[in-house]
Amino acid sequence: MLLTADVGNTNIKLGIFDGDVLRYKLRFATNDKMTSDEFAVELYTFFQIYRIDYKKIDGAIISSVVPKVTDPLREAIEIVTKVRSLIIGPGLKSGMDLKIDRPETLGGDIVCGCVGAYEKFGGPVIVIFMGTATVIAYVDENCAYHGGIIAPGVGISLDALTSRGALLPAVDLQAPKKSICTNTVDCIRSGVVNGTACMLDGMIDRFIKETGKECKIIATGGLAPKMIRNCTHQISFEENIILDGLKTIYYRNRK
Repeated sequence: MLLTADVGNTNIKLGIFDGDVLRYKLRFATNDKMTSDEFAVELYTFFQIYRIDYKKIDGAIISSVVPKVTDPLREAIEIVTKVRSLIIGPGLKSGMDLKIDRPETLGGDIVCGCVGAYEKFGGPVIVIFMGTATVIAYVDENCAYHGGIIAPGVGISLDALTSRGALLPAVDLQAPKKSICTNTVDCIRSGVVNGTACMLDGMIDRFIKETGKECKIIATGGLAPKMIRNCTHQISFEENIILDGLKTIYYRNRK
């Protein structure tokens, strides 16, 4: 079995594959103060809860955008499973041609998500990542990554709005029934939810115009389902696309 770990700024997502099948998933908050021993306790508890025989894990791979977490998590995986993890980064073959100015600066989660999307859907494909930041990426029909955009994430935008506006209340992210709203709460909801949907639709239109290609469009991330259902473009939600990409990259580099 293969253990995959996607370390984001907000959450760490673990997946365990049995062959090509994702059997188990776990998500817990990212904490860069945790030691390797503390991570090991989290992992061991996870295995116990789901009755996973960790002795059957014979491979592991990590994508991380939080450097302080990478080494403790890698050590924890080795403590529990006796397996040394691969780390997404320079020197690891992704199978994707990075046609950007500084390939070494591209986040491992973006690499994995784009690889996973291309393996599943082919190209050209537009991949939307909705996490702490909103990232929209373009991969062509030859599995070449051409870059994209980075924007503030939905949560960050909403927090900034309500924390800086003294009279603006915190709200949930339910879309209102119409765009023109008549109360403060629904006005905020419309601005954040419908505004994000308009941004996504607009950027997709620009990507298609610049590339001259009709693209498959997928989205991932916890807030993606709420946002994309308000878009005019047909966008598929793929919850595990980063874990799928981690699996693909692991098998490309397994010795």
